[in-house]
Amino acid sequence: MNEQANGIRLSGRVISCPVYDHTVFGEAFYRMEVAAARLSGTEDLLPVTVSERLLLRQDPPEEGAYVDISGQIRSYNQRSEAGSHLLITVFARELSFPDIPDEADHNEAELYGAVCKPVVYRTTPFSREIADLLIAVNRRYGKSDYLPCIAWGRNARFAGELQQGTPVFIRGRLQSRAYMKTLPDETREQRIAYEISISSIESFEA
Repeated sequence: MNEQANGIRLSGRVISCPVYDHTVFGEAFYRMEVAAARLSGTEDLLPVTVSERLLLRQDPPEEGAYVDISGQIRSYNQRSEAGSHLLITVFARELSFPDIPDEADHNEAELYGAVCKPVVYRTTPFSREIADLLIAVNRRYGKSDYLPCIAWGRNARFAGELQQGTPVFIRGRLQSRAYMKTLPDETREQRIAYEISISSIESFEA
């Protein structure tokens, strides 16, 4: 866990090689995509942001290479004529490309933050309990990351009782989920949402 209680260990296969994304304070950052398999065999396809400094430490990765990443889950607001859209990415602080991969891919996140919107609790037609949370996690220099989380079963019941502003500690995995978005012209477009699937959650007094 790093200093701001926002940490993720991610390993899997590189499915798109790094391409230039943006420059901040003279440092170039690149974007790539990593596939991390769940125990069920389903793969989460996750965006990763990595600095040029980290990439220069080793040979550029090829598609299919195994990568091991330690970093944070970050959020950014992308503004356009259609409005504001929350972008989620894994921000790599360290990465390596081991020749021999682990037996199982890793996707382990820990977050300490606060509930920043009313929790949405619901049940499906098959009586499955689900809760959607948005967690604000502080970052340095007065910034925060706003991270969508989803809980199931008894974790959902627990989360459904949380009030806005409640500090929480969450363990889980970052997952990808395809959905259909209806556009202003009534056409539909497939998009991918990213959220932390909660395996455990604790609350603390504010």
